[in-house]
Amino acid sequence: MNKKVNLIIGSGVMGAYLSTNLLNKKEKVIVTTRSIRKKMQNYDFLKIQKKVKFEKLDIKKKSSIQKIINKHRPDKIFYFAGQSSLTKSLKSQNETFQSHYIGTKNFLDVLKEKNLNIKFFKANSGYIFSPNKGRINLNCKFSSSKNPYIKAQKKTFKLLKKYRQFGLNLSNLVFMQVESPLRYKDFFIKKVCIGAKNKKKIKVGNINTYRDYSWITEVVKAIILSSKLSSKDFIISAGRKISGKEILAFAYKLNKLDFKNYYSINKKFYRKNEDKILIGSIKNSSYLKKNFNFRFKIFGNSLINKMYKSL
Repeated sequence: MNKKVNLIIGSGVMGAYLSTNLLNKKEKVIVTTRSIRKKMQNYDFLKIQKKVKFEKLDIKKKSSIQKIINKHRPDKIFYFAGQSSLTKSLKSQNETFQSHYIGTKNFLDVLKEKNLNIKFFKANSGYIFSPNKGRINLNCKFSSSKNPYIKAQKKTFKLLKKYRQFGLNLSNLVFMQVESPLRYKDFFIKKVCIGAKNKKKIKVGNINTYRDYSWITEVVKAIILSSKLSSKDFIISAGRKISGKEILAFAYKLNKLDFKNYYSINKKFYRKNEDKILIGSIKNSSYLKKNFNFRFKIFGNSLINKMYKSL
């Protein structure tokens, strides 16, 4: 029996953890990257570098995409490439647009032109929607933000829906905040946990906003379950809220410290027109529980504890 073949576009954190899960299922994993290095940090951390096949790919060239699809004949393609920072996108507008919209469009054009029946999944951010009473669902209006990252993701989300009319099997996967030990040190939860563990005072922004954080290992399980479905947009998140203040309090309490003595507010970390509450719909989580007996268990304080212990 031939192994199922998965093509993951982008060698970031999400792709690394998804690779681990797929390998555990005895499936084949090919990961594309702009430049192949002797040590792929995320994959080395998860001890799977030697089990994954890495390929160099220029997503701006359809010929390169066609070549890699012909070579590996994947059953599923997970497009997890793309500049992923709201802040960095302001300085890298062209790269952000190219890596999300142009790269995705080139893949879809190849699938359409060659009439390929390959499942295609595109990662998107919940920030592309305007929340309804703090909650994001697929019926929400699109965000009017001019941020290049949000604009590129919004345009790409619409592109997949448009190309479905050609009979392609395409799914948008929408994520809120996804946490893991591989997060950069300046991301809020990891930054707070490092400060708490080292008994250091940290500078933070608005701690009175509520966000929806999910843990990476549960997120990839949900991705794999949703990949069993056909042409379905999906919000993948725990659907639970926690404030910045609550995160600070719990993290420092893990080291028996009073958080009030260990932080200061710096308004440079504030985001313009920031929503007070931004959490994902629980509709898809309920669907996964009903059909696959899966539910998110790591969120809130348990997620913070997980991050703290990973350091």
